[in-house]
Formats: sequence, C-alpha cells, structure tokens
Amino acid sequence: MRQPLIIILLFFGIIATAQKKIYNAEDLSITPLIDGTLIVPETSEKLPLAIIIGGSGPTDRNGNQQMLENNSSKFLAEGLYENNIATFRYDKRIVKQMKQRSVDEKKIRFNDFITDAIAVLEYFKNDKRFSKIYIIGHSQGSLVGIVAAQNGADGFVSLAGAGQRIDAVIVDQLTKQAPGLVENARTSFEDLRANGVANNYSPGLASIFRKDIQPFIYTWMQYDPKVEITKLKIPVLIINGDKDIQVQVSEAEMLKNAKPDAEYKIISNMNHIFKEIQGNDLENTKSYNIYNLPVMPELIHTVSDFIAK
Repeated sequence: MRQPLIIILLFFGIIATAQKKIYNAEDLSITPLIDGTLIVPETSEKLPLAIIIGGSGPTDRNGNQQMLENNSSKFLAEGLYENNIATFRYDKRIVKQMKQRSVDEKKIRFNDFITDAIAVLEYFKNDKRFSKIYIIGHSQGSLVGIVAAQNGADGFVSLAGAGQRIDAVIVDQLTKQAPGLVENARTSFEDLRANGVANNYSPGLASIFRKDIQPFIYTWMQYDPKVEITKLKIPVLIINGDKDIQVQVSEAEMLKNAKPDAEYKIISNMNHIFKEIQGNDLENTKSYNIYNLPVMPELIHTVSDFIAK
C-alpha cells in the first residue's frame, strides 16, 4: 500500500550555482523517504513540469553518489529551467536510509522505486502551477519512469534506458567483460526466475546474486521495458549517447522498435551521464567525477523541444 503523502516545506529561497545563475528553489519532502528540489522559472503563466528520476545505486537529486560528483541531474534541471520548464529532482530513498543508517538490503524491492515515482507524480498532479507533467527517467530510472508514467503523466523521456529485462542486460555486459561467467549467470537467473532464489552462482557473480539482494533483482526482473513502454499512450522520447559505456545504443533501439511512434535521438559524443566525450574510455570514466563539467547542450535542446510541443 502506498504511503500517505506528507508534504513538508523545508526551504524556500534562492540557490546560486557555480555559474552565478539564480534559480528559484523549493526543497520538498514528498514522503518520509523522498526529498527533492523543485525549481520553477518566474512567470505568471502555467509551465510544464519535468520530474527527473535518477539511475541505479544510491543516487541523489543531483545525479551524484558517494565519491562521485558530476551533477548530471542538477545541470539537466537547470538547463530546462533556462527554457521555461520547471523540474523536480529527488534523492532515491536509499540516500535517506543511508543517512538514517536504516538501510536493510534484504527489504529493498524494485517496486519501491516505482511507488516513490508515482507518489511524486500524484503530488504534482494536484499543483495548479503546472500545465503538464513529464517524467524523465535516467538509466534504471527509465524503467521506473515508464511504469510510473502509466499513472497519468503527459509525456515520458527515456535517457540511457535499457530495452530488455535486467537479467538480459547483465548477461550482455558479461559477454563483453567476463565471458567465462556468462553460462553460470544465465543458469542463476533461470533459477532465480523459477524459484525466487539462486544458490549455485559463481563467487565472481556475488555482487549480483548474493542472498540479501536477490529479492531486489528478482522484482526488477519482472519488468520488461519493451512491454511496459507499449502501455504508454502519451508522447515518448528515447535518447541515448553513442559514447555511453554502460547502456549501449542497441538498448535504445529496442525501445524504439517496441514503440515505433516514439521520438528517437542518438546524441553524438554523449556518455551515460550526459557529458561530451571526445577521447577514450579513460576520459569517459573520469567525467563521472568532474563536478563542474556541463551536460551537453544538445540534450537540453532535444528535451526542451519535445516538452514544448
């Protein structure tokens, strides 16, 4: 059962970025586990709102994790603000749980993230300042957003979202990075799907199949992005970068094939966190921890044009 909405105004004021630009910001707590930042351009007109859902791991509202500060979601939100689009971006629940020292891996379910995204959507559907509500889901947040958007969003944007079930994505990654583990991974996923538990996994796959996170992986496996995206009867935009070393362009192609009427954009030289990469994988990896590297303007323009239609 969804938790009741608890709306607490924590802060209202002005935020100045490193670029000295000023943003009207409102920090909100939507549920006891979901805190985020709303930025709304100053205007007397109703504006579209984009809800930004982060990727996998303990990702905060700015797109950062511990020891990794790239501000990808923050810069995306600020870029949309410059184009008269309001945004709400939020910390994943695990961020607050980590601060409270209340994380229990055994209890985490993929559906929790969907519940959180729907709670955010439902809250802003009642906010009369906004003309339409769009969901932007990044990486793991793409699938979360696809499912959440089925509950009354006006449009959806997938950024670097997988086009197949998570077990198939992991097997594809292992094929490229650790081919010796592929067959054991396939067998373990089959056991997990059939029995809800996998016991005979290789030690090399412990980060995926250790007992405490198997329930999370199992619930994640229940959702096929290709199936879920066909349920959307709203405008859809699918974006990927051709320098993404985490989610291949082929994943975006699968989503496009499943949803032929979706808009589709592959951005040249953009990596997984929306940064421009002209060099090799080392440059790509380093970009994940450069706090002031901007996101690509082409991404801002593409998303803004889609929302403005």
